[in-house]
Amino acid sequence: MATKTRLIHAALMVAAVLSAGTAIADEAAPIKIGTALDFSVLYTHLVPVYSQGQRDYVSLINGRGGIKGHPLELIIVDHGNDVQRGIDAYQRFKSEGAVLVDFLSTPVSRAVLPLALADGMNVITLFHGRADAADGRVFPTIFPMVATYWSQAADLIKYIGDQEKELIKGKRIALVAIDNPLGHEVEPIFQALAKRLEFRFEAFFYPPPGTDQAAAWKQARRFGPDWTLIWGAGDAQAHSVAEALAQGFKLDHVAANVSIAETDLDLAGRERVAGLLRFEGVASGRDVPVIAAIEKEVIAAGKGAGPPEKVGQTYYNAGVASMVLAAEGARLALENEGEPLTPAKLKKGLERLRDFSADDLLPPTTITARDHQGGGRGRVVQWDGTKWIERRHWFAAYQDIVWDLIVKSSATFKAAPR
Repeated sequence: MATKTRLIHAALMVAAVLSAGTAIADEAAPIKIGTALDFSVLYTHLVPVYSQGQRDYVSLINGRGGIKGHPLELIIVDHGNDVQRGIDAYQRFKSEGAVLVDFLSTPVSRAVLPLALADGMNVITLFHGRADAADGRVFPTIFPMVATYWSQAADLIKYIGDQEKELIKGKRIALVAIDNPLGHEVEPIFQALAKRLEFRFEAFFYPPPGTDQAAAWKQARRFGPDWTLIWGAGDAQAHSVAEALAQGFKLDHVAANVSIAETDLDLAGRERVAGLLRFEGVASGRDVPVIAAIEKEVIAAGKGAGPPEKVGQTYYNAGVASMVLAAEGARLALENEGEPLTPAKLKKGLERLRDFSADDLLPPTTITARDHQGGGRGRVVQWDGTKWIERRHWFAAYQDIVWDLIVKSSATFKAAPR
């Protein structure tokens, strides 16, 4: 059942946003953000945690007076990963005056994209959606905001090359991925990187939803990879890790895309999967200042939106990051474009972000009218049995190859009849 929550308790953390002003939050018009997420069908293990992070951060902001006196208001809907329900939610958000929407679903965000472009509505596609939406010239109101799958792939290959002391030439790198657009979308970047760096690359696909991967992993084992990359989402990632163990892969040479978290590791056992590597686009853990502020001012005050033990987990921090970016964009928009805040003004505010990291919650992020992914930075972390340990700090790699793909793909989208 769709629910609408107006969160007006607790406080703003990022120093830039703390200068929001002294007006009392409930005296100004709310800044409305629509979040239609999959609470009930496919991503039930991650969406509640992601949404919890969003709601707790909004509480943090509003407790200190909002953004220049304006409270943030979340309109929360369950779309069940269903395209039509997502479109219906989008129409509701638009009618209720939202200035930004978030779907956390590639099928739904892709379906909504043409409508949002026509309406001038901002869509945040944090770790999902189209990789070529990084091109703000073709997708002016679509904001990945963080490293897309193509940048994640490039960064992981750079990390592997560093571990091989730059002697990646001739190494065998396997991709084990879900047989849908998510898995196939990264093939071109790996192929381009293999051509430049002269490593051997093979892809092995398993059928959705990813509960039966044995055949793909047996084929990958016969290939004899030096390194293996796993590329899926939801429960499929957990099954990939379990199958890698069953097939005898060394997990310190297995790396996942961003879509794997603490709850995904429970399937195989958290201690058993020690050594697994992962791309990380948002810092996990509780040591980040914004997470510490939430614990002190929201959770300790009994105003948290969910189980306290979820605070600091991967999906929780990603939810926080989505609202951190939205809040900073809104602040910059109001400061530079004036009242009232509209989708068009928020777009300009988001494109004013410069080296914004929210005290290391994010890599230094710069959004421009051209680059809506913010530079393509991430870091590589490794699971030690209880937590993620940083192995390389924020960096970006091979962005020339990434942007060559982005430009070619976005040009195809632009030329397609609609």
